[in-house]
Amino acid sequence: MFEKVLIASRGEIALRIHRACREMGINTVAVHSTADAHAMHVRLADEAVCIGPPAAADSYLNIPAIISAAEITGAEAIHPGYGFLSENANFAKIVAAHGITFVGPTSEHISLMGDKIAAKETVKRLGIPVVPGSDGGVTTEEEARRVSDEIGYPVIIKAAAGGGGRGMKVAQTAEDVGTALSAARTESKAAFGDDAVYIEKYLGKPRHIEVQILADSHGNVVHLGERDCSLQRRHQKVLEEAPSPALNASQRAEIGERVSKAISGLGYLGAGTIEFLYENGEFYFIEMNTRLQVEHPITEAITGIDIVREQLRIADGAPLSFTQDDITFTGHAIECRINAEDPNTFVPMPGQITEYHAPGGLDVRVDSAIYSGYKVPPYYDSLIAKLVVRGGNRNECIMRLRRALEEYVIGGVPTTLDVHRALISNADFQNGSYDIHWLENFIANRE
Repeated sequence: MFEKVLIASRGEIALRIHRACREMGINTVAVHSTADAHAMHVRLADEAVCIGPPAAADSYLNIPAIISAAEITGAEAIHPGYGFLSENANFAKIVAAHGITFVGPTSEHISLMGDKIAAKETVKRLGIPVVPGSDGGVTTEEEARRVSDEIGYPVIIKAAAGGGGRGMKVAQTAEDVGTALSAARTESKAAFGDDAVYIEKYLGKPRHIEVQILADSHGNVVHLGERDCSLQRRHQKVLEEAPSPALNASQRAEIGERVSKAISGLGYLGAGTIEFLYENGEFYFIEMNTRLQVEHPITEAITGIDIVREQLRIADGAPLSFTQDDITFTGHAIECRINAEDPNTFVPMPGQITEYHAPGGLDVRVDSAIYSGYKVPPYYDSLIAKLVVRGGNRNECIMRLRRALEEYVIGGVPTTLDVHRALISNADFQNGSYDIHWLENFIANRE
C-alpha cells in the first residue's frame, strides 16, 4: 500500500480523504492556496504545501504546482477528490507520466466520458439505455430542427462538454429551436471553450437516479446500488437519498447488473457513477462521472463500504475486498448539502463562523471542514457541510434527520439549514413524490 498520498482538493472532501488514509496507515500531503492556510485539512495532514494564491486557477487548478508538491514531498499517489482537476484527463495523464499513481480511472476513460456525445454512443453500444436524441453533435438550425421533429417536442439542446447545467436549453416547439441552439452553443463556448452540442428528448417529470460502481484491475466490477438525486436547484443537487423511494428491489438489481456488465465491457478502473433520468419505469443514461461523488456517504451508510478506502486499494493494484454477493443494502440514508448561502436568494455568503455545533447520535454523520472561528473564503464553492443520516427505514431516517437539523448550529454566516428543515417537513417529500423539477417549485412557493 502507498506510504504517502497527496490530496489535490480542499474542504470537506480533502478531510474525508485524509481520514481514510490515516485509518489505512497512509501519510498525507495537503496542498492549499494562501486563502486556505488555516483550513482543517491543512492542519491535520502530515505535510502541507502552499501551491498558490486564492484564485483556483492559480492554485487548485495549477498542475505544475501540484506535481511539484508531490515530487518535493515524495508522494506516491495523488487523490483528486471531486471538482477542480478530478475529471481533467490531461492532469491524470501528466500525473502518470511523472511516475505518480492517479487515484482514479485512466486518462482515456476520463476523456471518453467527459465528451457527452462519445459517452452516450459508447454506453449505448454496451447495452445501457439512452435518451432518444441525435446520433452526434448538431451544428446547423436545419439539422437541429430535423432531429427535433423526429424525436418530438419538447427537446433539450446540451453542451457536449457540459456539466452543472451550463450549455443546456429547452425548445418547446420548432420555432424555439434556432434560439435555443444559438444560446446553448454560445453558453457552452464561454463555459467550456467548446461549442459542440447535441439534442435529446426532454422528459417531463423524470427522477435523477445514479448507480455507484467500483471496478478493479483484476476484472471485478460491482455496483453499490442507486442514489436518488432528483431534488435539484438549477441542476445542482441539494438533497440526496439512498435507496430511491421510486425503485423496488428487482428494479435496483436489474439496473445495477446492467451497469456492472457495461462497465466491465468498458474495462474501467476505480470508482464511477452512471447517471440516469428515470420516468415511467424506464432508465435513460445522461452521463458518467469518473470520480468520487459529493453524495457518496449515503451509499456508504447503507452498504457499510468505505468507497475512498476501496479507491486507494484499487489504485494500488489490489482486488476489491468483496464480491457483489457480499453487498447488502440495509436501511435508508439521506444527505443534506449545507451551503453558506442566503436561504432565500441562494447567493453565496462567505464570512467568519462565530459559533458551531454539529449534531450527533446514532447514525448521524457530518462531513465538514469548518469550525468556530473559521473564515469561509469567497473564492470557492459555497458547500460547507454535508449532514448524512441513516435510519432502519425511510420514515425513521426522516425523523432522525429532523432531529439532527434541529441540533445543527452554524453562526456568523447565512446557511441553507432552514431550507432543509422546511423541505423534509413537506408532505410530497415525506411521501417520496417528487421529480427533478419539484424543488424549484417548492422554493418558488416558499419565497
